[in-house]
Amino acid sequence: MPELPEVECWGRRVAERAVAGRSVVSAWAKADERIVIDGVSPRKLTTALTGRRVDACHRRGKQMWWTLDRGPHPLWHFGMTGSFAHYREPTERPAFAKVELELDDGSFFAFADPRRFGRVKLRDDPPNQPPLSELGPDAYLDLPPWAWFIQQLARRRTPIKALLLNQSFLAGVGNWIADEVCYQAKIAPQRPAAELNDAEVRALRRTLKRVVGKACDWEADYTRFPRTWLFHRRWGKNTDALTARGEEIDFDVVGGRTTAWVPKVQR
Repeated sequence: MPELPEVECWGRRVAERAVAGRSVVSAWAKADERIVIDGVSPRKLTTALTGRRVDACHRRGKQMWWTLDRGPHPLWHFGMTGSFAHYREPTERPAFAKVELELDDGSFFAFADPRRFGRVKLRDDPPNQPPLSELGPDAYLDLPPWAWFIQQLARRRTPIKALLLNQSFLAGVGNWIADEVCYQAKIAPQRPAAELNDAEVRALRRTLKRVVGKACDWEADYTRFPRTWLFHRRWGKNTDALTARGEEIDFDVVGGRTTAWVPKVQR
């Protein structure tokens, strides 16, 4: 599942470079696609996009939307396997394309999704309508101050990892980010949020800011992540998995998700 850094770097930034300031000359949508193209007919979607200028490309959490010169405005969600593609020749249309736009510079921009977990929607006022209106602050662009975290965590008994994964609490944090943040902040993912002391809450926020910020700075290129990050060792549920420092990694289920953590480090 793409997380915030992938959606920011491979989604919003790709769209911003390709379509921001450009007009849609024509639009195509797969005529029988009624799952990915959600809540609107393919024909209505193409009609809404054709002739419109894209003024800006936005993201909150894992949701993206464009502001057009006139509504309704498109929302894009990658799901597990959705992606954008920008290309020059119509023959380069990606396999499993669901929507394709011809832009006024002669290039093409497509949304593809082989497994059909992604979604394309139309909204008149995206930030104030679901799904965007149901999201919490963005973990990259709008991370609240530590005092907000203190206040919010104090009244929640849910495990801290489960709370981090709750998109209505904080938008964009997914499984590997939550595990990485808990590991680097030295906080056990199973601990009730309300039990964290002020110093631990400060460490949690500081680590979240650093991990998400660095992942976006590095364009979600995992080969650039420091070798000491848990990210490189958390996959596969290996019974003999160790961190780069030689610490034993355990695998539990927290918040309904497989969780990698290091009992020797995290308390």
